[in-house]
Formats: sequence, C-alpha cells, structure tokens
Amino acid sequence: MSQGLAQGLEGVIAAHTVLSDVDGAHGRLVIRGYAVEDLAGATRFEDAAHLLFDGFFDDLPADLAQALGAARVEVFAQVAALDEALAKRDPVEAMRALLARLPDGDDLATALLLLAAPAVFTPAVLRVGAGRAPVAPDPALSHAADILRMTRGTPASDAETRALDAYLVTVCDHGLNASTFAARVIASTRAGLTSAVLGGLSALKGPLHGGAPGPVIDMLDAIGTPDNARPWLEKALARGDRLMGFGHRIYRVRDPRADALKAAVRRLSDAAGARPGRVVFAEAVEQAALQILRERKPDRPLDTNVEFYTALLLEALGLPPSSFTCVFAMGRTAGWIAHAREQLAGGKLIRPQSVYVGPGVRQAA
Repeated sequence: MSQGLAQGLEGVIAAHTVLSDVDGAHGRLVIRGYAVEDLAGATRFEDAAHLLFDGFFDDLPADLAQALGAARVEVFAQVAALDEALAKRDPVEAMRALLARLPDGDDLATALLLLAAPAVFTPAVLRVGAGRAPVAPDPALSHAADILRMTRGTPASDAETRALDAYLVTVCDHGLNASTFAARVIASTRAGLTSAVLGGLSALKGPLHGGAPGPVIDMLDAIGTPDNARPWLEKALARGDRLMGFGHRIYRVRDPRADALKAAVRRLSDAAGARPGRVVFAEAVEQAALQILRERKPDRPLDTNVEFYTALLLEALGLPPSSFTCVFAMGRTAGWIAHAREQLAGGKLIRPQSVYVGPGVRQAA
C-alpha cells in the first residue's frame, strides 16, 4: 500500500459541516448544537428536519408540519405506479423505484417531496405486498403519526408516535457516513436533490450500513430465552460470526444513539403499563453479549450500537424487519438533503485521486 493511503478513507477529512459532530472517542453525537439524547426525547421529526434545513433554504417556513403534510399528499399520487410485481420486490428496492419517479430539483419543494416519499411509499409497499390497499396520507397529522396510520390503517397512540419520532430524530444525521458521503458526491455534480437522495438510499441499503437492524431480530428469535443467551452467543463467536447490534466503526465507547433508543423503548413500555417480556429478554441478551465480548476481546471496544435498540423499538411499533432500512431512510433523508445543500453552497466538485497499482506500460499487440 502506498504511504499515506487510508483504507476506506479512514481518518480523511472530506468536508466541513455545521450539521452534526460525531465524537467516537467519547461516545457523543451532537446535531446542530444539541446532544442526540436531548433531541430524541423531546423533538418531533418535523422540528429536527427544520433544524437541519435551517440556513439552506431561503423560503423555509417556521413550522414544517403543514408543508410536509401537503407533500405527503402530493407524493401519494405516485403510489398508483406500485404494481404487484414491484410490491414483491424487497421493500427498499420498491420504495427506491417509486422515489425515482420524483422530479430532480434543488429547491425546498423538491426537498419536502423527498422527505415525504419514504414515509408514504414504505407503508404502501408493505400493504400492497400483503394484499391490502394503500392508505392515503392525512396532512393534519404529524409525520410520525401518519406513518404509523398509513402502515396499519388505524391511528397510533401518542406513546407510539413519540417513540417513532424518537427513532427518526436519532437517525436523522450522523456525520459523513457512507450514504451521506455518497449523497454529497452526487450533489457536488449538481445532479439534483432527488439524485443525491437516491444515491444515499442505495448506499444505505448495504448490509454494512443501514441494512443491519433486521438481523438483530433474527438473532433474538434464534436465542429464544435468556438462559440460552450465553451459550448461543459463545457458539456464534466460535464460528467467527459477528454479533449483530454490537460494535461500531466510529464509536470506541457506547453508541449514544443506543442509549437514546433504549430510553424510547422504556418510555413506550411504561406507557403500556408494563415492560413486555421481549424488552426484558433483549436486555438480558445485551448484558450477556457485552460480558462475553469484554472477556474474549478485552482490547477491542465493542459496545451496544444503534442497531440493537432500533430493532427492538421498530418491532414494538409493529413494523416488519423487512422495512427497517426503509424506516431508517425516513429519518436519514433529512440529513442527506441538508448535506447536499451544504455541499452545493461550497460549490466544489468532489474528485479525489487514486493511486495506480496495476502493471506498467506495455506495448499493445
């Protein structure tokens, strides 16, 4: 490897941003000056999106709720293109195909359509795939409440709405992760916000990025009982398997988003009047996993990450694991759009260099 070449661009500074600060050494995530734990406990998704968009759109209204509700209604017209064949695809692929039907622009109107799109298309894909009719948006509802209503066909409780808001806010931005970097690269070409969001979504789909929370449910189901946690986890590690929901590329200590979502899960449980057995079981698995990882890999900082309690929270809200990446995109689209606009403001095309390591010049036959 050539001197100075960082694999995966590890440690390379590729942008200056006002949007979020990821401090992996100390386990902190700050979004425009606010700790993610504070935002997730007290903020609607609309308000978090406003916080990210502030300064990047001259016509940004004081409250995004009404404009976002109207955008959900407008986007719903594209659901007519959801046929049976498309509904049978993986939900993120079907949602991406519908999103690609939106016009490419750089203005607030385009941004709102893109913000609304995953929230409208995902419930429609899930319902049509299950043989049910899509449910049209209600622009009078909050974004999180309408997502749950469109998915189920019945209203969500206030506690459920707050729980989904907590999730969407928690994942709305996270520094220059793979999908956000992809979105910024595309935005730097001036291709448009829709192209940038499609690029971000395509990167998020990968199992090393946003495609990971679903397997946490598979792991919990396979373990089955608290007594089986340690033997199952030890066998998994002996096979060389990765324990889903533990460890992170950036965080050297506990992922602060895991704590924000764990608090949201507990608030949802408290609102139901009791802590469900699934929550107690998951906490037992978490503790067993952390103990084993400390014993086996004392030199590696492997702690609970955002995937673990993402899976538990979204499952508690009745969302199927096949939709988890789509729900992740519902929140992260706000960050992709804000980063795309920030990149446009800088005006520089992202064009890194590569180091050639192939054969020397040869004579053509």
